[in-house]
Amino acid sequence: MLKVRLRHALIITTFALLGWSLCAATMGIGMAVGSLRTALVIHAVAAPLIFAFISAIYFRRFAYTNPLVTAVLFIYIVVLMDLVVIAMLIQRSFEMFTSLVGTWLPFASIFGSTYLTGVMVESSAGVRGSEALSLSRTGREEQEAKSRKMDK
Repeated sequence: MLKVRLRHALIITTFALLGWSLCAATMGIGMAVGSLRTALVIHAVAAPLIFAFISAIYFRRFAYTNPLVTAVLFIYIVVLMDLVVIAMLIQRSFEMFTSLVGTWLPFASIFGSTYLTGVMVESSAGVRGSEALSLSRTGREEQEAKSRKMDK
């Protein structure tokens, strides 16, 4: 059981770190080729798209957690990485957290796109309403097996 939980945690963390890395690369490239303001706007637009793509893969392939829990875990990891790596180690300042467009808008949109993507993927898999908020992939598989038995 511990191996399974550790594996699940590692997969969720890997997906969140991949999204964070792509967002960081977006900012880095944006600042290298344009102004800080342009990079911030591009990042604010790209962040929810990046996390929608990554969370769609996560929910289709793994879905160990429901959409709300996944969104919370993803944003927790993103905020932690921004706090430790960007603010403390690279910038040596917490000024980035005063920027609505540079920090808070991307945080909110990452959370929202992850959550909505999860709900849509679960919905398209045949899970509806409140069940979509509570069922993991394992739960869906059990529900589908029961449904198949009842159809026979």
